[in-house]
Amino acid sequence: MTWQPALVALDVDGTLVDESNVIDPGVRAAVQRVVDAGVPVILSTGRSWASALTVIEQLPLEHVEHVCSNGAVTVRYPPFEVVDVLTFDPRPVVDRILAEHPAALLAVEVVGRGYRVSDEFPTGELHGEIEVVSVDELAGSEVTRVIVRDPNASEDDFIELAHRLGLEGVSYAIGYTAWLDIAPEGVDKAHGLARVCGRMGIDPADVLALGDGRNDIEMLTWAGRGVAMGGSPAELVAVADAVTGTLAEGGLVEELGRWFGSAEDSWSG
Repeated sequence: MTWQPALVALDVDGTLVDESNVIDPGVRAAVQRVVDAGVPVILSTGRSWASALTVIEQLPLEHVEHVCSNGAVTVRYPPFEVVDVLTFDPRPVVDRILAEHPAALLAVEVVGRGYRVSDEFPTGELHGEIEVVSVDELAGSEVTRVIVRDPNASEDDFIELAHRLGLEGVSYAIGYTAWLDIAPEGVDKAHGLARVCGRMGIDPADVLALGDGRNDIEMLTWAGRGVAMGGSPAELVAVADAVTGTLAEGGLVEELGRWFGSAEDSWSG
């Protein structure tokens, strides 16, 4: 029997868009072919909903669920409807982080709106309404995740920081830069996709998932076919079923074209 995806799950940054946050016409056409085939396409991203929306609005997607905040939030759109919100008490995490790395910038998500932050983040890294608050206010109620950032640190610094924290009851995801996402225990993109697919009656074995970051490891392991984008970290490549080209090389278009028509004449990158 020939395998065919029943659902396509796509990471955003480095998979669908680059730093410009603009979807290439060839990528959009490739996604359109999947939709035209009657197969749902959903985003599975570390971005908050406010940030993910800037990409979703560029795609031909209607009334489907999207996994945001590394699995802690699921939203159906359009119209906007919050389906799942998983939270935890951030106070122990915040106290531990600041004890280990006092220079860290902290942010917590305000679902559907934006973020509360301990200080200004670098321009363009967060989307939606941004409110600078005290640490006590930031950590004063349940949240979907805590974002830790230090523009003056390195990726390796944050890998070491994650190891030093040693917190129980939470999950970690480390970005390409000095960026750390801390979520409720057991919550990741695979967890979010499992909830979505359970509601849709879709078996994980029939899911095609593409991503390029460490926070995609669980998703690619969980999906029936997990594909790492070119240039992905070694940890992600190790669990992937296949590796395609980078976004700039048309890797996403090529992989979608494998299952949903030809990628020829659709890549303008």
